[in-house]
Amino acid sequence: MTILWYGLLFLASVAVTLGGCALFTNGIEWLGKRLGVSEGAVGSIFAAIGTTLPETSIPIIAIFFGSGREQADVGLGAILGAPFMLSTLVLPVLALLLIVYARAGKRTARFHLNYREVRTDLRFFLIAYSVAVGCTFMPSRTVHALAAAGLISLYLYYMKIKFGSSDEEGEGGALEPLMFSRQAVTPSFGMIGLQGLVGLAGLVAGAHLFVTAAETLAGAFSVSPLILALLIAPLATELPEMSNSFLWLYRKKDRLAVGNVTGAMVFQGTFPVSVGLLGTEWVLAPSALATMVLALAAAGLCLVQIVISGQWRPWLLSGGALLYIGYTVYLYGF
Repeated sequence: MTILWYGLLFLASVAVTLGGCALFTNGIEWLGKRLGVSEGAVGSIFAAIGTTLPETSIPIIAIFFGSGREQADVGLGAILGAPFMLSTLVLPVLALLLIVYARAGKRTARFHLNYREVRTDLRFFLIAYSVAVGCTFMPSRTVHALAAAGLISLYLYYMKIKFGSSDEEGEGGALEPLMFSRQAVTPSFGMIGLQGLVGLAGLVAGAHLFVTAAETLAGAFSVSPLILALLIAPLATELPEMSNSFLWLYRKKDRLAVGNVTGAMVFQGTFPVSVGLLGTEWVLAPSALATMVLALAAAGLCLVQIVISGQWRPWLLSGGALLYIGYTVYLYGF
């Protein structure tokens, strides 16, 4: 009965986290509109940050407010699992869906992207995550603190580039009504702020529930909390990015679909990693370090495709899923 209870608690944590994420993202998009920020920047920066907050809130709660090694492992798993899943699963699935949509006659089997933007995202991610991998071999707290500061600065520079871009093609579409004020054509700053705070509270509450459930279930099934967080937490918390990107791809809004994922990769490779560098010893088990290497390999292959051929070939991009499948089989088998 105890296992069933904590299993339900885990499902509740997923629901609360995703609900909070939906509220926060919708609110921050409206904040961007009221402040006059370009629609493209709101989608690539504000929405990406909003949908990655579940993964970010989990390690903050687990690392800084947890009471043991197991909770710290959950935090590290949430930090490392998201970039791994985005690069080795979400992007390949987008490619597979593109092929499926094309064979169903819904669209052509070709990504319509501004590949200069994609190259920028991938390069920022590769630089940031390479620094994170390097820090695992340098156990100096001073080096970790300097690296964390550098990663945060790198993301701020990335934001400057994105906000400074004037390449707008109007792909964003109509903004959904504010959830707390659906009848208002232009909701007030007060309602936008209230919804944002409620969404943020939901994210924090969901993170608390997840950390508690993950630790208990891992103990009951003799599964490492790190492994549980590496595979299950990202699958649950990446649902906003996945669902948005899949829908945008179907609507032939490829720049939004891919940018939502690659922008999230850049954020996940900088801010959450900084949390881990500052809040833990950043000593990683081989299984955790492997996810970082595989994420770098997947992102590197994506970049190489663009450099060599100037575009992505869907069938080749979808092959990146083999890295995710192989790693999952390895964890469960060994």
